[in-house]
Formats: sequence, C-alpha cells, structure tokens
Amino acid sequence: MKNTTLCYICRPGKDGEEYLMLYRNKKKNDLNAGKWVGVGGKFEEGESPEECLYREVQEETGLTITEHALRGVVTFVSDVWGTEYMFLYTASARGERIECPEGQLQWIPREQVPSLPLWEGDRIFLSLLTEEHPFFSLKLSYRGDTLTKAILDGKELSLP
Repeated sequence: MKNTTLCYICRPGKDGEEYLMLYRNKKKNDLNAGKWVGVGGKFEEGESPEECLYREVQEETGLTITEHALRGVVTFVSDVWGTEYMFLYTASARGERIECPEGQLQWIPREQVPSLPLWEGDRIFLSLLTEEHPFFSLKLSYRGDTLTKAILDGKELSLP
C-alpha cells in the first residue's frame, strides 16, 4: 500500500476557473504516461498529508501553496499496481512556475479538463470537485487500465 497526494491548483482565468494540469510525458515506466493529472506524489517517511502536499507542489511546480482544502480520500485498487490511498486537494498558490521533471504543466480552463486524456476514475472525482461535493470517500477499482467499479461514500456508482 502507498499513500499519495493529488492537488488541483486553481486560479481565476479569463473564461472562468483554471486548473494547473500536468501532462505526464517525461518519466520512464510512468503508469500515468500520456495522461493529464493534477500535481502530487508519494509520502516520504513521517510526512503528514499536508507536508507531502506542500513538498510535492513545490518540487513539481515551484509554486508555494497559499490556501488548500482537503476534498476527499480516494482508494485505488488494482490488479497491477496494488492499493493506494490518495488525499485529494484543491489549492491556490503563488510564485514562479518551474519546468516539471515529470511532464508539461499547463493552465487549463476547468470546463475543458474532461476532454483531456484522463483516467476514467479521475473524471469521477473531478466532477465531484466541480459540483462542490462535500468531503468524500471514493473507491476506484481497476483491472489493468479499465475502471471496473466505483464506490462513492459506500454506494456503488453506475459506470458508463
């Protein structure tokens, strides 16, 4: 099992809110290769979720978080990667952005994010963020790259 954070950094844009998205295209053997994701990563020994969040955002973007909100916990179950517990955040940040060693960073209008190449489970929690859903627990089960089950707050969701 591993613990991770994922953060969608938000800012106002000319056409509404934008998320800072990361197109994963630089790391070898990256399970997220070819996908757009938020920023974040694995906990280091002894870190709290917030410490991991602040460190990962700084390392991947060069930005410093000014405000953050823990929006949910996502449990990933996979026949390939093992179990992962991910703490999902939204945040605002300031500073000068750096080049990310894991991929290309880009501000994307929030309404355009669903049209990007995403994990199917990410579409579910991004929708929950957009809907301003209260704090949630989401379990996503994958067989290979295929989402096979999604359970939100203990209730199974219908998959398309």
